[in-house]
Amino acid sequence: MRILKYTLACLLMLCCHLVESQVTGGQYAFEYLRMSDAPHVSASGGISVANPDNDIAFALQNPAMMRPGLHNNLELSYNNYYADIKVMNMQYGYHVPKLNTSFFFGVQYLNYGSMTETDPIGNTYGTFHAIDYALTFGASHTYLEHWRYGADIKIAHSDYSLVTATAIMTDVGINYFDTSTLWDFGAVAKNMGVITKTYTPQNHEPIPFDLQIGVSKRFKHLPLRLIGTVHHLYEWDIRYSNPADLTGANAFGQNDTVSDKGSHFADKFFRHFIFGAELTLGKRITLSASYNDLQRRELALSTRPGLAGFAFGAGIELSKFQVHYARTYYHIAGAYNEIGITMALNKLIGLNKTGDKIHWSDEYPDAE
Repeated sequence: MRILKYTLACLLMLCCHLVESQVTGGQYAFEYLRMSDAPHVSASGGISVANPDNDIAFALQNPAMMRPGLHNNLELSYNNYYADIKVMNMQYGYHVPKLNTSFFFGVQYLNYGSMTETDPIGNTYGTFHAIDYALTFGASHTYLEHWRYGADIKIAHSDYSLVTATAIMTDVGINYFDTSTLWDFGAVAKNMGVITKTYTPQNHEPIPFDLQIGVSKRFKHLPLRLIGTVHHLYEWDIRYSNPADLTGANAFGQNDTVSDKGSHFADKFFRHFIFGAELTLGKRITLSASYNDLQRRELALSTRPGLAGFAFGAGIELSKFQVHYARTYYHIAGAYNEIGITMALNKLIGLNKTGDKIHWSDEYPDAE
């Protein structure tokens, strides 16, 4: 607990560094790295760094969440995003008992389809394809009885025909778990690194760094887990100051600029939070719901907010497979659906003597 207190103290000191901002999106290159990598994560609000559930997808949210219980798990997910953008993700984990270390690998792939190629004055030169992808290699290790720490290396690349860019980044995370009280705490610093090849020679775009913490609590006599996540800890004001909100009609019907002198403390505070809950029905079905305040504040229409900022999901866990589904609401224009399947390869495929040598078919007890 002393280590946990020191960790929280360091994070709070980082939070005290106030940086003025106007909007979170559009400031960085490789913004797609902020996207969810699996349906279970999407149903948890898009970020989940302290969920000890049996899902390999959480390892890419916080590398310290990789553990022996996720040995030989392979997850594949697909998302038909807005504007017919195809999003595909893959995660795989493997535990090496000799090193007492769990490794994982992930792929994030976005295909924007075919686009018309033009010059600045509108001349057409044909079509091109635009894609983004990221490859992640990581590992985690257990420390003492309740701690795990992990890190990964991430290679991100964008290919838009004549315009390409590449970056190398790392995520570093810790996880504290208590199997007796069913509390779980996670903290992660994401996307620390450099761009090795910029989109244009003249500009050196920043990368989407983020500092996140999360906590979850599962009840012993109630099939419910509550989850809280805080993001953008390094930046206090992530509120978007919309100029349209500062205009109003005067007595003559003309638009006047209205000064905004409010502190907006509550608005700035809650934009950092994501709240979620998971209800387990029996031993195989999980229902999820979450609320992302930043998404709702930035994307909901003031006249018709709808369900912007909310996400819902369901999961079915079988002996050899898991199937997860999520439906996320960004805007009243419509929600998008995501589906993923996780396979326990050590239960599906046998490698005989070769498998015994590499511990292919081994099963390890999970933390929970």
